Amino acid sequence: MAVSWRAVVLAALGLVPVAIWPVPGTVLLWAAVVAALCALDVALAASPRQVTVQRTVPSSVRLGTPTTSQVVLTNAGRRRLRALVRDAWPPSLVTARDDDGGLRPHTDPAEPARTARHTVDLPPGESARLRTPLLPTRRGERSAGAVTIRTVGPLRLAGRQASLDVGGRIRVLPEFASRRHLPSRLARLREMDGRAAVQVRGEGTEFDSLREYVVGDDVRSIDWRATARGGDVVVRTWRPERDRRVVVVLDTGRTSAARISTAVDGSVNTGGTRLEASVEAALLLGALADRAGDRFQVIAYDRVLRARVAGASGPRLLPAMADSLAAVEPVLLETDWPGLVAQVRARVSQRALVVLLTSLDPAVVETGLLPVVDQLSGTHQVVVAAVADAEVAAMRAGRGSVEEVYDAAAAARGDLERSAVAAVLRQHGAEVVEALPDQLAPRLADTYLALKAAGRL
Repeated sequence: MAVSWRAVVLAALGLVPVAIWPVPGTVLLWAAVVAALCALDVALAASPRQVTVQRTVPSSVRLGTPTTSQVVLTNAGRRRLRALVRDAWPPSLVTARDDDGGLRPHTDPAEPARTARHTVDLPPGESARLRTPLLPTRRGERSAGAVTIRTVGPLRLAGRQASLDVGGRIRVLPEFASRRHLPSRLARLREMDGRAAVQVRGEGTEFDSLREYVVGDDVRSIDWRATARGGDVVVRTWRPERDRRVVVVLDTGRTSAARISTAVDGSVNTGGTRLEASVEAALLLGALADRAGDRFQVIAYDRVLRARVAGASGPRLLPAMADSLAAVEPVLLETDWPGLVAQVRARVSQRALVVLLTSLDPAVVETGLLPVVDQLSGTHQVVVAAVADAEVAAMRAGRGSVEEVYDAAAAARGDLERSAVAAVLRQHGAEVVEALPDQLAPRLADTYLALKAAGRL
């Protein structure tokens, strides 16, 4: 039995007769009256077990994109259904909450619902469609909870309540906010491909055509034989080789679970985990490499293989990556670095661009990452990409108090350690990219284009 606030008010009104006739019998009589009215209301309330419930939700939605959960209620009983219905979802999906954590009921049928609670009044045999707005704020698989129906009787003092298990699952895909950087990088790629008057030179590139020399061209690109035949100075133009192999490895170990702050309009806001920025960088690099004609694959690994996308290209690549990486979560375990090397070697035998999206933590680099770079750089071009923390930069600039000075000293020491680690990685043949979460994806894309232009893939 569920008791409403009206029953509490009715019980409180018993203070009036108790004050007039202050005897124990008055209290007992009033309590009996309240209990009888509540029992009568429960008996006259519709049974929530006689309600048919169907829930409809999209199978997948991108992070930050609003969607809707639809619940269809059908009153299969003989009594009128007066009820409050709650369509339960995890907190990372529901869009509106009260200050005390409870959801506000939706009472105005002319206004779209903004919460997960709805009031219904259904005659027998009729149906109602309830819409609950959802806004996903975390990536991954999200399962719906039960649909709770609380009915009340004609007096609205008490009623019945039941929670019905109704299936519902939404796969929240990565947001891919770095998509906005793709057009500018594709324009640079078109220039490299020779569709604009930009010359690219370097070992490993393919000859494209001859054209007249213009001021600013590299003299090493002059074709002296063609110049002697024609009389005018001509230069060779090149286009980057296609069909290269690009392997992106997402480190999903304990360091990827750290929450990284990001700078917004000069302030520092708490962002997502390091893994979220790595997923964004992998998506942008995948889209760019696919347009460049390279073979792209991505794996997520800590001690076991969490996800892998290989063999997809064209319009199928990004959906496959988003679907595969949607459910990947950080694991609070140390990454098995020798196993990571084995994963890469098992999938690529020829020279490839291997991108390791991990952390530049000095302890991690010295004990695990540096041997990995040594083993891979002999065969492949290795890029180590890591996320920088805006909060550390803000700490380094603080000088307002003694505590801030100590924090600034610690932040500066940390930067020096990471710079030293990056220098060691470069000495071992790896390119190092470190940037804030919203800048990691475009910086990594720029590094890929620079390596491709230099013929180092």
